[in-house]
Amino acid sequence: MNWPGFLSYDLLRGLHIIAVIAWMSGMMYLPRLFAYHTETAPPGSAFDGHFQVWERKLIRIIINPAMGLTWLLGVTLILWHVYAAKEGWGFLAQPWMATKLACVIFLSGWHGFLSASRRRIAAGERPRSAKFWRATNEIPFLVAIVAVLAVTLEFGRR
Repeated sequence: MNWPGFLSYDLLRGLHIIAVIAWMSGMMYLPRLFAYHTETAPPGSAFDGHFQVWERKLIRIIINPAMGLTWLLGVTLILWHVYAAKEGWGFLAQPWMATKLACVIFLSGWHGFLSASRRRIAAGERPRSAKFWRATNEIPFLVAIVAVLAVTLEFGRR
């Protein structure tokens, strides 16, 4: 398989980083909106409706597309390592890459949890307290730190 020349590693990596930044930003902001929504907007109130619009738009316009781009570009980077750099599929088992992939799987699951929580809140439920949402809104950032350090340090690389 010949690798298209216009898909340079640096371009792919830069676009991937931009997509990750957008994804993490949205996933850090959404729990903060949930905290404010939970403590200030009773179900059915006008303010409840405003929060629902803000949360839905954040998920649909920023978080979901950014996650999709992150995955698409991440898979493309994997294919670049396999075919253009000729590292083969074995590089996926290296500790740094396995750590990054574990972080991505966790973040994707957290994304799903936030999406399900948004639907429950929109339905008038308050499944978690404002304190819970404040305590967890930094989780994506902490996991992203681990992923970024795994990739930049490439610990355990053979």
